Parts: sequence; C-alpha cells; structure tokens
Amino acid sequence: MTRVIAVLALALLPGCGEADRARNVILFLGDAGGIPTLHAASIHGHRDGHALFIQQMPHLALSDTSAVDRWVTDSAAGMTAIVTGSKTKNGVISQSADAVRGKVDGAPLKSILEYAEERGLSTGVITNTSIADATPAAVYAHANDRRKFGEIFAQVATPRFGDGPDLLIGGGRTTVLNATRALVGDVETALKARGYALLESPAALTTDATRAIALTDDPEFDLAPVVQRAITILSRNRAGYFLMVEWDMHTTRLPRGLNHVLALDAVIRQTASQVSDDTLIIFTADHSFDLRVRGGMKDEPLLPPSADDPGDSTATEDEDSAKPKPAPAPSVSTAKPNVRVDNGHTGEQVLVAAQGPGAARVRGFIDNTDVFGIIMAAYGWGK
Repeated sequence: MTRVIAVLALALLPGCGEADRARNVILFLGDAGGIPTLHAASIHGHRDGHALFIQQMPHLALSDTSAVDRWVTDSAAGMTAIVTGSKTKNGVISQSADAVRGKVDGAPLKSILEYAEERGLSTGVITNTSIADATPAAVYAHANDRRKFGEIFAQVATPRFGDGPDLLIGGGRTTVLNATRALVGDVETALKARGYALLESPAALTTDATRAIALTDDPEFDLAPVVQRAITILSRNRAGYFLMVEWDMHTTRLPRGLNHVLALDAVIRQTASQVSDDTLIIFTADHSFDLRVRGGMKDEPLLPPSADDPGDSTATEDEDSAKPKPAPAPSVSTAKPNVRVDNGHTGEQVLVAAQGPGAARVRGFIDNTDVFGIIMAAYGWGK
C-alpha cells in the first residue's frame, strides 16, 4: 500500500504524469519573439500581461540566445543552435563555428529534421518569411552565408538524409525561385523529380497532398488552416513527424508584430487542443528584440487604433539586425509613450514553453542548444 501511495504522489507532481517519449514534435518559433514582445502583445490583445496561451503552458524555461562569439545573435546562428545543438557565428546556416561567412564552409551540423528524415519520419517547415531565410533554412540546409538563397533552396533537391522535407510552405517565392534558377536552371523540374507538387500558395495545400512546396510572395497568409492541413498530412506516417512553424514577430512595424504574436499564440492553442497525446509542442524564440512597455493605463488600449505601421513588411532580417539601431522616425514608439521600440536584436533570455511527452525537461535557465537536446530526448534519440 505504501508503494502505491508513493507512486500516486509522484504522478501528481508537475511533469511526472507525462510520458517521456514523443512520436511527434512541433516546434513553434517566434522570430524576435522575446519576453518583452510577448508581454506587449498580451496587453495589446487581452488587456492582460500574461494572457497568452504560451505563457500558461505547463513547462517554462528561460533560454540564452547567444551566438558562439557574440552575446546578440541573428536568426541564422540562433536557429542553428536550436535545431542542431551547436552554436555558430552570425550569418551562418547550420555549419560549424569555424565557417567564415561567405568565404569558407564549416562542417555541416545535423539538424533535428535530418535526424527525423534519417529515421523515416515525415517532416515539414512552415514560415511567413522567405522559405530560404535564416530560420527555416537552418532546419533543412547548410550554408556559410544566409544570403545565398539559391544555394540554400537548391539543397531541397539534394537532401543529406532521407528524401528531404515533405512539406515546405512559406514566402519569398519570386526571389527564391529566381536565385535557385540562376544556379541550377530548371528548378521546377528538379523538384518534381523529387516527388514535390509545386503549389501557387499555402492556401492551395490540401490534405490529400503527400509531398508539396507551397510558396507565396504574400507573408500575411492564414496560418491556422495551413498548420492543420500539414499536421493531417504528416500524421499519416506511423513512425511520426517533425514540424517547424515560424511566424515573424519583429516589431519594427509595431501593430503588425504584436498581431503576429496573437495569431501564432491562437494557432498554438488550437494545435495543443487537437494533436494526439504523443506529440510534444515547444514554443521559443531565436532571439529577443529591443521593445519595452513604458506606460499606459490598464483600462485603455496599449496602442492607439490609428497607429501606423512604419517600415517595409518585405524586408529581410540580416545579421545587421543584431546590432542596436535608432527607431525609425516618425514611428509609433516615438510618437506615443506607452511602447518604445529600438530597431535591433537584444541578448536577454527568451521563453521556452512546452507541453507533451518530454516537456518536463523544459525548466530553469537553459541554453539555446539545450532545446535540441530536449527534443532529441523526447524522441528517445541520441546523436
């Protein structure tokens, strides 16, 4: 009887009632979605600083975001650490730290997606940035320069493990395809030979697809149905799946960035309520951003309804975004006192939030490279 009581008591402790092994993992990545941005978005959307679903997930940690040689990372080095377990230099895509950007390759670092492909899982990448931009690129490609879009995307047709990602959904259609054609010629034929259906937009993805690439030049597509269809497609594989979903949360355009936080949070909430119990869900950010809530009344909107969105929504983040810059003028942040935005990445820790098998490992202060280890352990894999 004493043994039974002890077992029951352990089961009631946080995290102890969960299975350790996951069949599926969904990694949600808020690009530039640091804690200050999450806080501001929660107030903006809910008049409450901790009303986001991700803020209420059962397992939380704070993660360092530094690159191998700098306190402030860009998305290339930040995402490389998350999906390979190794730090590298800013601007480098899933290559070792001895790479010299644009000049010398480092050793390729094996990503979670590649481990999944090697083991026969289905895999997918969804983003509203360019499909060859730093965050999604680090999941499926290797390059010594994040700006080599053609070289990055061409690797879809020459995967190092398995048959490569089954689903690639994102932005940058014109730029990426033109850059890839300049290197390999008829990229469409090469991809079709790998079994991909080439779709005109994410909305064109249907659940009867098996392998598909859906690219658009419009970064504001409706994420929720795309994620649901992707999960339906990937779930057909009894071995399991790995899916990475990135949503841009840069607040250089303040209302747009905060609304993107709310949109991704709603998708994570919906996904968590629908996926099977053997699915680990993790949210984190590759780096933080220099935004602060500086004022405001709790019974008033954080931002004025007429707030403009300064900036170019099609701009691509580069490593220079990791350097502090003055806020654009005029801007919401300089015109109104409630929120201040300086246009640059920052080096403080970001949130890691998780639920599902293996989520109990998300706790305390961790490194960005530890996220890789948490996911690998959840799958039950070793390097």
